[in-house]
Amino acid sequence: QANVINLKTFLSAVRLAHQGNDTGVLPLSPLVPAKNSDVEKPKTKMIITSRRDYPLTKSFPFSLEHLQTSYCKLARIDSRVLCLKKLRKLDLSHNHIKQLPATLGDLVCLQELDLHDNHLEAFSGALCFSPGLQKSLQFLDLSQNQIQALPLEFCQLRGLVQLRLDDNALLRLPCRIGQLSRLRFLSAARNKLPFLPSDFRKLSLENLDLFGNPFEQPNPLVPNIQLKIPSTLLECAARATVNHRIPYGCHLLPSHLCKDLEVAKTCRCGSACLSSFIQITVTMNLHHVAHTVVLVDNMGGTDAPILCYFCSLECYSQFLDRHLQSN
Repeated sequence: QANVINLKTFLSAVRLAHQGNDTGVLPLSPLVPAKNSDVEKPKTKMIITSRRDYPLTKSFPFSLEHLQTSYCKLARIDSRVLCLKKLRKLDLSHNHIKQLPATLGDLVCLQELDLHDNHLEAFSGALCFSPGLQKSLQFLDLSQNQIQALPLEFCQLRGLVQLRLDDNALLRLPCRIGQLSRLRFLSAARNKLPFLPSDFRKLSLENLDLFGNPFEQPNPLVPNIQLKIPSTLLECAARATVNHRIPYGCHLLPSHLCKDLEVAKTCRCGSACLSSFIQITVTMNLHHVAHTVVLVDNMGGTDAPILCYFCSLECYSQFLDRHLQSN
């Protein structure tokens, strides 16, 4: 940005000074303060909304904190974008992205990620292990994609405040969704959800939208019985590990057993069960978990079926007695 003549004069003066010449004869002009217009401020925001404006030869400024590249027909996330370590907001909506790279988790300052209207079929579980994203990511928009299920690890993104999953092909929500303790806004309208996971009860939302899902009619009198009597040694050990909060990890147990323990069911009595249980669906009014609820259907309802588990016939019988008496 410098004036060429002035720059050459300055460099000549530096050379003469380095050679030990008398400073009185150096060709220096009077110092003139730089104007604001002469100083280029670091660029923090860039918005690109067409393919022809997308930079193919120029690199993105490393100072960017907000980048939007929409309607650019991108089939993948540009590797140059993944080097922008200061990014706080990344908008890649309205593209053709099919897969997310694991290196997306290297954007440790990322607070908002918009992937609305792409061709995603899955959300990588590897992203959920990124310590940066676990703490920083607050807003995630995955609406209008082709996702059928979110990985178990998704619930490691415990900084999430707003999550949009509308217009996908979701058959279920993550079974440990209750771990998202900071989540306040959840929308999963127009998916294929037959019921909600039992952990859904733990959420504390401000706004919830589940409109247009084919929820099943709950029937507590038709249980799915998976009880194994007598219980296997594996089931007993697993229940004891969870109930007594015994530490475990892949350094102590095979990885598949660790994954099983992470998705252990919780009985209405508070005890854990692994692969031996009774499962039913019951009705839950969504106002129990959200202040504002968008109607579930066109009939004005705010009830939805939710999974319920029992660790034994005794627990199920006690629930059934109370249910029949209340009706």
